[in-house]
Amino acid sequence: MMQTKPDSFINSEDSVIRVEGVSVRYRVLREQLSGIKEYAIRWLQRRLQYRDFWALNDISIEVRRGEFFGIVGRNGAGKSTLLKVMARVIRPTLGRVVMLGRTAPLLELGAGFHPELTGRENIFLNGALLGLSHTEIVQRFEEIVAFSEIVEFIEAPLRTYSTGMVARLGFAVATSVRPDIMLVDEVLSVGDAQFQEKCLVRMRAFQEQGATIVLVTHSMERVVALCERAIWLDGGKVAAQGEASAVVNQYSRTL
Repeated sequence: MMQTKPDSFINSEDSVIRVEGVSVRYRVLREQLSGIKEYAIRWLQRRLQYRDFWALNDISIEVRRGEFFGIVGRNGAGKSTLLKVMARVIRPTLGRVVMLGRTAPLLELGAGFHPELTGRENIFLNGALLGLSHTEIVQRFEEIVAFSEIVEFIEAPLRTYSTGMVARLGFAVATSVRPDIMLVDEVLSVGDAQFQEKCLVRMRAFQEQGATIVLVTHSMERVVALCERAIWLDGGKVAAQGEASAVVNQYSRTL
């Protein structure tokens, strides 16, 4: 498959995300071990053998200010890894990433929540993790609760919430302040259709205000409907990138 270069590669003055020759390598065991005991014995005997697995291999893309940009590909293609590199959750083995502006990574909604704390307490906890002051969280609290649609459960411990309720609260907190860049990993696959549409409306509003949104999704219809451009990853490499519908057409022919 042919790898194409993005328009005005890495030199566009309005670009806010620049991924330059990024590769991510993991060291994995060559053989499967029965458990921690066997691992410990082999480690002591220095008999462990590893192989290199390249989750990403020489990825270069540019995303412009105010753009809705899609990332498509099969499971294990490197989509989530690329998003985590952008979010600085993972450091690239090679290359570099430049992110210009406040970034909101919506990778695992509710990942910073504590199951024994109430919804209210988790809003303050997660808001602090996102860099908001106590005063800023207080100012946004009512709006966060209203958007998440869990008013009746806000004083209940998070362990009593459904997965959809946790995701709604996580999205409401993460988007309580308009970011410059949003990194969205399958967020719109969580919850009911009505709430998914509500999330889309908020993201569209952010985009209209100049925010840049990078979306990882398995929904090709959503990529065509939302994104101006897209990239198709296959085995950690760029298979194609360019205008969203063209990339989706190429990728869809391989399914």
